[in-house]
Amino acid sequence: MNTTKKHHRPKRLKIAFRALMVIIGGIIAAYGLETVLIPNHVSDGGVTGISIVASNLFGLPLGVLIAVINIPFVWLGYQQIGKSFAIFSILGIVSLAVGTSLMHHTPAIIEGDTLLVTVVGGIILGFGMGIALRNGGALDGIDMLAVLLSRKLPFGTSDLILFLNAFVFIFVSLVFGLQGAILSAIAYFIASKVIHIVEVGLSGSKTFQIITSQPALMVETIRDRLGRSATYKEAYGGYSHEKFKEITCVINRLEESKMKEIINEIDPTAFVTVYDVAEVKGGNFRKNNIH
Repeated sequence: MNTTKKHHRPKRLKIAFRALMVIIGGIIAAYGLETVLIPNHVSDGGVTGISIVASNLFGLPLGVLIAVINIPFVWLGYQQIGKSFAIFSILGIVSLAVGTSLMHHTPAIIEGDTLLVTVVGGIILGFGMGIALRNGGALDGIDMLAVLLSRKLPFGTSDLILFLNAFVFIFVSLVFGLQGAILSAIAYFIASKVIHIVEVGLSGSKTFQIITSQPALMVETIRDRLGRSATYKEAYGGYSHEKFKEITCVINRLEESKMKEIINEIDPTAFVTVYDVAEVKGGNFRKNNIH
């Protein structure tokens, strides 16, 4: 009993730490919006960009709009990506919404210099979003929609994110003008690069190659929890000359934290290599809801 309690304590602490980091990511992103971008009539992409435009058009609180518009996307994330991802995303979105409300009257730290505004605003925003994604949550529902559509359409996740945001920036131009829309697109581009640096892999997929002493259990758990198939191939140790089954599995970036959790749970000593994948096509394995 005592051993079980000791085993669960580090896991709970790790979950609490991840939750805290997602909340911090949301607050950082809110700071970038309210002190740099919004005062200079520069928007963001995705649901946040739509919320900023709607707030300007209808005079509604930005925080309320961010929370409300993201609701269907969080539900989508719960159905298609998993319960833990949805919970962490709720924490991130709520912290972003509350942060924008609390910082709404905070003085701008940069004014006038459009180049500096887009660069600094994009860096702060991307840093906050990257922290949230790195710890298993999201601050914007557009990523979840892009992941789902990439399974239905012959396009990569990155292509769909850019495509969906093109419509967002057209919407932004109706309120902030063409210059505001262009600056918003530049700020979003910078933010996406920062997210890539922080979270490692803004869009696209990752390949996991795993050598473990329990290959059958590992594949079964990946299939049950992630809804992902995997393949085996024989590998031989160069020093020990032992024969192993090497597992190869391709996942999307939002499933990475869950995959690492599964590997650590089943075989903490497993040998794992991870590769970035630009695009994945083909295959007829249908994903189940993960948990």
